[in-house]
Amino acid sequence: MIDPAHPPPATDWHALDAERALAALDARATGLDESEVAERLERFGPNALPAAPPRSLLRRLGDQFHNLLIYVLLGAAVLATAIGHILDALVVLGVVLVNAAIGLVQEGRAERALDAIRKLMDPQTSVLRNGRRVRLRADRLVPGDIVLLEAGDRVPADLRLIQALGLRVEEAALTGESIPVDKQAGAVAADAALGERGSMAYSGTLVVAGHGRGVVAATGSASELGRIGNLLGSVQMLRTPLLRKMDAFSRRITGAILVAGIGLLAYAVLVTGRRWDEAFMIVVGFAVAAIPEGLPAVMTITLAVGVQRMAARHAVIRNLPAVETLGSVSVICSDKTGTLTRNEMMVVAIDAGDGSIDVQGEGYRPSGRLLTGATELDSAALQALAALARAACLCNDAELDLDEGHVQIHGDPMEAALLALAGKLGHPHERVRAANPRIDAVPFDARHRYMATLNRTPDGSCLAMLKGAPEQVLQMCRRQHAPAAARFDPADWQRRAETLAARGLRVLALAERHLPDPSGSFGATVSAGGFTLLGLVGLIDPPRGEAREAVAECRSAGIEVKMITGDHAGTAAAIARELGMHREPTVVVGAELDAMDAEALLLVARTASVFARTSPEHKLRLVQALQEDGRVVAMTGDGVNDAPALKRADVGVAMGQGGTEAAKAAAEMVLTDDNFATIVAAVREGRTVYDNLTKVIAWTLPTNGGEALVILIAVVLGLTLPVTPVQILWVNMVTAVALGLTLAFEPTEPGVMRRPPRPAGESLLQARLLWRIGFVSVLFVTAIFSMFHWAQVRQLPIEAARTMVVNTLVVLEIFYLFSVRYVHGASITWRGVLGTPAVLLGVATVTALQFAFTYVPIMQTLFGTRGLSFTDGIAIVGCGVAMLLVVEAEKWLLDRLPRSRTTAAGQGP
Repeated sequence: MIDPAHPPPATDWHALDAERALAALDARATGLDESEVAERLERFGPNALPAAPPRSLLRRLGDQFHNLLIYVLLGAAVLATAIGHILDALVVLGVVLVNAAIGLVQEGRAERALDAIRKLMDPQTSVLRNGRRVRLRADRLVPGDIVLLEAGDRVPADLRLIQALGLRVEEAALTGESIPVDKQAGAVAADAALGERGSMAYSGTLVVAGHGRGVVAATGSASELGRIGNLLGSVQMLRTPLLRKMDAFSRRITGAILVAGIGLLAYAVLVTGRRWDEAFMIVVGFAVAAIPEGLPAVMTITLAVGVQRMAARHAVIRNLPAVETLGSVSVICSDKTGTLTRNEMMVVAIDAGDGSIDVQGEGYRPSGRLLTGATELDSAALQALAALARAACLCNDAELDLDEGHVQIHGDPMEAALLALAGKLGHPHERVRAANPRIDAVPFDARHRYMATLNRTPDGSCLAMLKGAPEQVLQMCRRQHAPAAARFDPADWQRRAETLAARGLRVLALAERHLPDPSGSFGATVSAGGFTLLGLVGLIDPPRGEAREAVAECRSAGIEVKMITGDHAGTAAAIARELGMHREPTVVVGAELDAMDAEALLLVARTASVFARTSPEHKLRLVQALQEDGRVVAMTGDGVNDAPALKRADVGVAMGQGGTEAAKAAAEMVLTDDNFATIVAAVREGRTVYDNLTKVIAWTLPTNGGEALVILIAVVLGLTLPVTPVQILWVNMVTAVALGLTLAFEPTEPGVMRRPPRPAGESLLQARLLWRIGFVSVLFVTAIFSMFHWAQVRQLPIEAARTMVVNTLVVLEIFYLFSVRYVHGASITWRGVLGTPAVLLGVATVTALQFAFTYVPIMQTLFGTRGLSFTDGIAIVGCGVAMLLVVEAEKWLLDRLPRSRTTAAGQGP
């Protein structure tokens, strides 16, 4: 006997026969007694997934400030407070707090994913305890308990089945298998894949037919569902490309500002002889000018605008940076069932002896065309299939309900598809069943691989109907229904079945036998054979109609689509061919992945397009291998088995309608229409968002660079500061929100989906952008010092001169905004001048604020400003026009450089 104290590993339970499994678990067919249950509950714990202690609100809030750019902003606020610039400090702190609040709302995705998996544990289950059937909470189950299963039950723990009568279990959420799995009590091979362990019923799966009982082999985190939960908890989420780039950008700008600030302080004190406190104030002003205070807020809002646009396209974003990440996706790893396919079985082919017939239609709707080649079947041909339709209705336990155009199924999806087929053949199942009431039945059993029913016909005789695996049904037939004159050839029919199976179809054979006077056991009558073969039907979970176009658009955008599914290799390959993923897709099964080292896995991840019979670990390894290869990976899925890979991927995409809560909670994006094509629309929007982000940066950094250079040059040359720190902060915050924010609403540029994905490691600060920052900064400095000098020559008060400088700075930013909106095209066009409604509103808002800044008394007191003359205003606007002309000329020249040089300089703004 196996030592009960050392039971075999959980992965081997399916390989033990029922008696040895009971012995290994020290269990009895009549169930445990209460003392045994108490002892095991103490030893193994409750049948529930452990809940991680939640982080406190204070801890979660503190984590939002763990960012280098935020540290710089906080440091600027502290310095501003130290020198009495309270207004500066308050505005900077406001930016920091807004970003922290947004991050706090987005927190806790991993915790919610684990909570969603826990909800799959059915709270109630039927158990044998000491020979008595009792109903109790699933968390009270222990290894060795005997659980009773019936149709509609959620399996409460991992069970080694000891009895199974017509038992079928839907395991799609765990394995990705689109068809319920037949279960039996007999042992299977030790190396059987998860979806082929017919002797096991796993926690969280659903019983759709039959009944049975099993001994609890694993509970809680030791179960297969719990193991996925543990795997999900151990997966480390990668930082998105945007966050990685922003971190690198923050480090660079922080280092540059610190070095320049220290150098400026030393120069002001040691070279120009300024006092320490005066020099310190200048350095603070320099830091305020150089730091793009509004950039984090504007970038966050730009992402939020992308979120709103995607929501209108049925894509709900749960993590703001994922919007930008979508724009750089280079590989989409898609689950098959419910994502690329409808998750609805459908008969697509019939062979009744006169050749294959194609069946069209949608899902379980009992309507659709039947074609031989391009010719639709006529009424006479349909009538010849009446016997096949009758068998499809009668040898069937499913139900179809049509309620206001919606079809709801009850029972096995394959049987529901047969009812839909009967409707397409002109024989509604309700009418057929009413005319042929059932007398007896032999339920489906994995051992004999068929189902049979006995029905009373309208003429008073009896008719036995048979449905099952072709190789089994053919052995029980002696003749065929059509063509009646042909000799029945089982070998020929077997070849026909194999032809259908080669298309990735699930094949069933249907037969009938007239019994004028049935006597004796119906089961014995069926097993005696003598049936007439009616034909073969081929079923498949068909691809979504729009998925082919979506896959084609992905390929034109340079995005690979790889199918990763738990379904059969043949079925997956057939769907891949129909979707146009590859004419002859390379298919790799999970068992092959197990034998691969990291190098071999990387090669297969690059080249193969279909991965079948995969486990959660396989999906996770494939995502990791693609990421190590430098790819930005989007992973789609709907089941619990997809959750770890969804969490690990750069963008996890869950199905909102048919997906499990665990998948939704682990993903960054949820599709409310479960439409693969929506992912393509989301990628397009993601690329638009990235374009707009680069425009924001291209507009923000030169303005900050110009302000910082003004202070730096003034100190080096011993000049009076043309602008104060608080005035610089006013410009940064007002224009960043009212002007920079308008770039978030820029529409998609033409050809955005005809260019390849951006490399994952591509820097935000490309060569052309760095040139633009330097070039425009010099233009800003030139204009500012020119206006300041002109005011001094006219002997205007220092307050009026600085007011002219601030207004010049704002006008320069307005005109530069019109140039930035078009990266490669000219901005001096009617379309460019008119702008978008957001741009016009932003310009009007800034203009009104600047009038208030210049002329309202309280603003003059706060910011040290003075009113300006009409002539001053004309000169300021003239500076803006001149700068736009110069920048457009620079753009025109760069666009006409040889392609090799512009490519080397970077194609971004």
